Amino acid sequence: MTARCRLSESISEGDGISVLVHTAAATDIAMAEQHEVEGVVAGQRALVALAATTLPVIARGLLPEEAGEAGADAWLLVAADHGDELEMRYSEAHALGLECVVEVRDEEELEVVLARIDPEIVLLSPRAAEHAEEAVDCVLELLPDVPAGKLVVAELRAPTVEDLEALERAGIDAVLVGLGGLAAS
Repeated sequence: MTARCRLSESISEGDGISVLVHTAAATDIAMAEQHEVEGVVAGQRALVALAATTLPVIARGLLPEEAGEAGADAWLLVAADHGDELEMRYSEAHALGLECVVEVRDEEELEVVLARIDPEIVLLSPRAAEHAEEAVDCVLELLPDVPAGKLVVAELRAPTVEDLEALERAGIDAVLVGLGGLAAS
């Protein structure tokens, strides 16, 4: 197996907006590689395929220790799920050599995350949007509150070409899509 590069390097290299993909199973990782994405977000079932990929892998739905043991490169820290444990979980992940991608859903979460842990990679999630059409607007409203120098990932399940262009123009570094969203990228 060829060594994987760090997620932050994969996102920041190259031209245009980087694409990351949600994967649910090991076969999804192979499909993502065919689309030349820059990384995958993998749940526990998909983590069994880590040895077969050179893509940076972000573990989700696990604790940092479990992600590290599985061989992930990064860990998805959902701010809303870790409240009082935010600093502890962030420190655990870094101590294990994992990069942290910190998911925030609104201005309040973003403010708390920046004040308490100041992450390098921020995932702006539009889960507060009531309709799919509002997702890009939700992300773009949060973007100005992210300090310069951070890598910013927008989560959109199935973005259109126009969505991707708007995110790139605004300065978003990467977009996290579902497998079905690969067609636009």
